Amino acid sequence: MEDIEDLLIGSGGGGAPPGFRLPLNTVAVKPKKNVKNGATLNGSLLSDLSLISTVPGTQTIYIKTFGCSHNQSDSEYMAGQLSSFGYGLSDDPDNADLWLINTCTVKNPSQSAMDTLITKGKSAQKPLVVAGCVPQGSRNLKELDGVSIVGVQQIDRVVEVVEETLKGHEVRLLTRKTLPALDLPKVRKNKFVEILPINVGCLGACTYCKTKHARGHLGSYTIDSLVGRVKTVIAEGVKEIWLSSEDTGAYGRDIGVNLPTLLNGIVAELPPDASTMLRIGMTNPPFILEHLKEIAEVLRHPCVYSFLHVPVQSGSDAVLSAMNREYTVSEFRTVVDTLTELVPEMHIATDIICGFPGETDEDFAQTVSLIEDYKLPQVHISQFYPRPGTPAARMKKVQSNIVKKRSRELTAVFEAFTPYNGMEGRIERVWITEIATDRVHLVGHTKSYVQVLIVAPQTMLGSSAMVKITSVGRWSVFGEVIETLTQADKRTSAKERLSSEVNCSPCVDQDESCLCSGDKAAAPCSCGPEGCGEQQNSAGTDTASHNQQLLDAQDNTSLIGNFLSRRRKTYPTRKLDDSRTASGDSLKQENSREEAPGELGFVDRVFLGGLILSLFTLLALLVHLGFRVKLSK
Repeated sequence: MEDIEDLLIGSGGGGAPPGFRLPLNTVAVKPKKNVKNGATLNGSLLSDLSLISTVPGTQTIYIKTFGCSHNQSDSEYMAGQLSSFGYGLSDDPDNADLWLINTCTVKNPSQSAMDTLITKGKSAQKPLVVAGCVPQGSRNLKELDGVSIVGVQQIDRVVEVVEETLKGHEVRLLTRKTLPALDLPKVRKNKFVEILPINVGCLGACTYCKTKHARGHLGSYTIDSLVGRVKTVIAEGVKEIWLSSEDTGAYGRDIGVNLPTLLNGIVAELPPDASTMLRIGMTNPPFILEHLKEIAEVLRHPCVYSFLHVPVQSGSDAVLSAMNREYTVSEFRTVVDTLTELVPEMHIATDIICGFPGETDEDFAQTVSLIEDYKLPQVHISQFYPRPGTPAARMKKVQSNIVKKRSRELTAVFEAFTPYNGMEGRIERVWITEIATDRVHLVGHTKSYVQVLIVAPQTMLGSSAMVKITSVGRWSVFGEVIETLTQADKRTSAKERLSSEVNCSPCVDQDESCLCSGDKAAAPCSCGPEGCGEQQNSAGTDTASHNQQLLDAQDNTSLIGNFLSRRRKTYPTRKLDDSRTASGDSLKQENSREEAPGELGFVDRVFLGGLILSLFTLLALLVHLGFRVKLSK
């Protein structure tokens, strides 16, 4: 079946019958057949309302996600839209009315799991919608017959696709030239973590990669839209922001900007108390080599995790060339060496593919040597899987038993490392965001993104704390809370937030920073005897004036509020020191020209007079109508 894109409602017109909601842009459908008599159902969206057995927006949807954090973000956006339209979300597939499967095409196992789930859904006669990279990159798979599919850039139309699928239609939406908006409704899997896609696609052409077929060429969101999204999610109480893409380092090259510019713009909006942390996503070596010092500066920032995922894939230049990775092992070493030198406690994760076509024993030995040299705390090891339609799928394969042997050998080398030895007894700041799978521990991360397991009440989720490391394991460390630093946000009303005063911590000495709520960053405090107090007073006056204007704007939404707001005056207290005494007379003169709090101005008098006249006119009309009714009787 070819791609079926948007159709305008036919020129025959007719429109929708009363009470029937049409999608804003009606999608085209492939009519299904009536199994009983072999007849084809009318493909028109309007001609057969008998297909609608229930009201749209009242059914329950089961969502299953495979793959990367970008896929997880897409699922959260789709869940948000469905939930906003009234659909229920369920983790129980048996009790759901429709299954939405968001797929991954990177490896064979994830696609095989998708195939199994689709088969199970068809057997249970569940309406199915398949999203993600598999249908986008392999639209003609036989497993996709009879199911609706929605492309990776069509996630903002999932409600329409679900509606039509529930009616018995098969819908396909795959092609689009614009990126989905970032401000769509979203239901986060973890309410404290925002996965923020900064771009889609990439600039590479790796010979083994199927994702490029699905996500396409690089498409970057603007810096303004991303920074705006960061402001929104911080206000919503998010405590970690994960930047996600197929290649973070390539960000902005299609729109004339670069990654350091974006990172600096985002960091400027993070709370100065580090209550919300930023995690930079996976980046390939070629596109960060020219920005290493700028990236290192961002990674040193107190609100940014000192952690980066840089896939190397192989320790052999010959294999990297066959993969078309566009960098050398030496350049990967430059990335790791520079970041670990410039960023204290820097942690780097990487990926390795074992058994790529043409990989020799010598090539594999070079990979083992690279991993042993750096002893990285996280190495994701996978066997080579030939993906259909990729150049590597046509290359001569390494025998499967050799591939498995190399994978086991490298895994054994990696698991022998003890990256967290020496942490026991240290005190670290830890950001706590989730519950461990054992349901006993809470999970947090240090500045270097080391996973810390602690026993603490769930009320600590969304907070940060000083934690003493009590023991270390191979994959994580254990700790106990010494002091809680920041709590999860508690919601207050708009007026409470606007009218709250600016609080400035007093300076202990001249080297300390004044942290004033409302400031975007901590400014050095030149504390003389009165320095901090004056800074606080000035900031408080400016903020109070700004907040008063916002309160006035809220009151202006009503007629009476508009009048009352004209009566509300702000008279800031003027602090005069000895150097300004001479100008006291002129200041008095200036103040004498202001209206007194109880005095009506000319505009106020006109407004009040008009209001009184209107009331009298209304009263006269009522009396007149009363007389007419009485005379008619």
